Order: sequence, then C-alpha cells, then structure tokens
Amino acid sequence: MSMGTPPTRRKPRAEPVAEASRRAAVAASCMWPEWPAPPGVQALVTLRGPHGRSQGPYAAFNLGRRAGDDPDAVEDNRRDLFLGASLPSWPWWLQQVHGTRVLQVAQVLPAPPVGDGPPDAAPAADAAVTRTPGAVLAVLTADCLPVLLAARDGSAVGAAHAGWRGLAAGVLEATLQALDLPAHDVVAWIGPGIGAAHYEVDAPVREAFAAVHAEDASAFTAVRAGRWRCDLARLACRRLQRAGVAAVCGGDFDTFADARFYSYRRDGTRSGRMAALIWMRP
Repeated sequence: MSMGTPPTRRKPRAEPVAEASRRAAVAASCMWPEWPAPPGVQALVTLRGPHGRSQGPYAAFNLGRRAGDDPDAVEDNRRDLFLGASLPSWPWWLQQVHGTRVLQVAQVLPAPPVGDGPPDAAPAADAAVTRTPGAVLAVLTADCLPVLLAARDGSAVGAAHAGWRGLAAGVLEATLQALDLPAHDVVAWIGPGIGAAHYEVDAPVREAFAAVHAEDASAFTAVRAGRWRCDLARLACRRLQRAGVAAVCGGDFDTFADARFYSYRRDGTRSGRMAALIWMRP
C-alpha cells in the first residue's frame, strides 16, 4: 500500500477539559439500549447533542467524517466520545457503502495520536462482528437503522448499518452468519431510524422486499400512485425473526420526528451522523 503524504499532525486543544465534566457532557449526549443483553455486553447510541464541537447544520455531536463537516470538529467529537464514555479501545469506524460486507474484528485499536489518519482509512463494510473482549464496534446512521446483536452467553457481538438497500440485500443475515451462532442464541436491538410516517419510497423499494417475501408488502402503506410509506424497522424485525432471532427489541424511535437525532431526510444532505457502539468488557 502506498504511504502517500503523511497527514498533518494537529496540536491538541489548548485548554484541557476536566474528565468529570467531559463524562457528564458525553453521557447527556447518549442513550442506552433497553434489551436483554448478557452481563458484560455494553452498548450505547449517541445523540446529536448537547455536547459536541460541530457547528451549523452538523451541530453538535457529529461523528461522521464523510458528512462534509469540519474534520477537526469530527476528530474532537470522536475523541470526546472515546474518553467521555470510557470506551475500552478506539472504535472500529467503518466506511459504509450500503452493502453486505461484514468485517471480522479480532483485535483492539489504541487511540490514534491527535491528527493522525486519513479520512478514508476505515475499512469498507456495513457491519462488523467480534469475539474479542474490549474491541468496540461502531456504525454511523442518520435515518438508516443501526442494529446491534449479542450472543446470549456474551461470547460475541455484532453491529450492522441497515438502510433499505443493505436490508434488502441481506446485511442482517450476513451479520448473523458471520457471528457463527445458532440464531436462537442471539438477541437483537433495532436502534433509531426513520419512522414509517416520514419515510416515503417508490415502487422499486417496495418491490425489492415484496418480490422476496410477499408478506413484506404489508410493511408499505400507499400514499399516492407509485409512492408508499415504508416501515423500515418492521422489515428489519421480520428479517431477524425469519433468520431465527426470537428476541428482537427496539425499533420505536423516529429520527425524522425526534429532534434529538440527526435525520438526512429532514435536514438535507448537510446532516451529521450518530454512532451506535457495542463491545464486550475486557
């Protein structure tokens, strides 16, 4: 791999933030899934604030490097999340492409020095799984669904980014396969995504699901000729249940309607990204 030009190293912020204050601020900018995860499995989802360094349409806790935000602000936000949430290691950020590739994570990442690392150094994948305690998995969303998975015995975890394309292509099934566990031994949580009341799609989207499972047509409500409202969380739940996952929780947050979340459809192309993270205690 070509080394290219080394990235410019940026000086850390001049004024250090007190750790207690940082932890409190980050905690106020996160939510925790309510699901039957086994002891030792930890998970959280970030909100759009109030904490964060991003400005304008990205305010405040944007964690997406490819959203058009100031890279320094995103780096600060990611580092604040790492420190403020007391993560056991640096998250495995992904370069998400609405596909089905699942990254197998077998090591923990140390926090990089300030200013190190080009924006696209992250591996291209839309899901990740690990059996390594302390390895933190992360997916970014702003209307698409984050789906977190855990083995009932706490031996493995996974995270998937499920927009309609990835969902229809089988990203959840691919993630379950990568976990290499009987599906009934897995619990799942569907995180904040755009709700059916605000997610209008065209005929090809409906056909992508209904052509494979005819009953999935009921997750679409006609609004006018050639247009339907799509219940993405319902489709994800059905996919998981068909694969054999009996314990499926969540799916009741609407990113479009709830101002705590970023929403690409509500805010336009200049929208930040939330992160959903999962790990096993080291």
